[in-house]
Amino acid sequence: MLRGRAASGFWKKCMMFDAVCVCLAAGAAFSSAGRRKEILQSFSGAAYGSGTEAGAQAEGEGLAGAQEEKKKVALTFDDGPNPEYTEPLLEGLKERGVHATFFLLGSQVELYPDIAKEIADGGHLIGTHSYDHVDLKNLSDADAARQVGRANEAIRAATGKTPQYIRPPFGSWKDDLDFETKMIEVLWDVDPLDWKVGDADTVVERALAEVGENDIILLHDASESSVEAAFQIIDALEREGYVFVTVDEILFD
Repeated sequence: MLRGRAASGFWKKCMMFDAVCVCLAAGAAFSSAGRRKEILQSFSGAAYGSGTEAGAQAEGEGLAGAQEEKKKVALTFDDGPNPEYTEPLLEGLKERGVHATFFLLGSQVELYPDIAKEIADGGHLIGTHSYDHVDLKNLSDADAARQVGRANEAIRAATGKTPQYIRPPFGSWKDDLDFETKMIEVLWDVDPLDWKVGDADTVVERALAEVGENDIILLHDASESSVEAAFQIIDALEREGYVFVTVDEILFD
């Protein structure tokens, strides 16, 4: 399982390569979203003329440029949908105007299809986390593909959308599945082990100590402490100038 930004950076490059291979096989190609605009430099009133209008224009352009330069981070949740904790999490995300990425288990989606649909309707990105939360590397290619396919079918039936992204349980993936499933593997940069710790403050402290720009944070919507930690992480990182996006914006922008 990956730990640290250096290892995850390598995997992000691998994921980008895999994604390009998939798209080329389908006759499409990813293109860069282009360079970000540079923050406009401040000029004196004389440079634009003089008076409040010029100052207001420069200030407005500076604020717009600063907004574009906000640091991106992606919050992700595994193992749902959970009948007790996913909906409170969705409410808190909506209050904060944050979209996250949910990697759902097919077996859970079949039990709670309404919650899966609520996730999708809330504008969040849904990915697959296998059907039974099994280590795909321990299965034959055919059985691993069935795990992925069965989960995708459950998600499609509940939400009307077919997932394009997969986070394999334990970060354990089989290279052949890139071509068998045509899915894009997504791992993580920051793992505060929320499922193991069970204490929100500790989870928050660990996440904030590791996180950086364009990182993917791994959490689970399976406990009260994890949900509370997610809200604290959002609030703290927004104060530091971060903006929360879904994983596709991290991988391909």
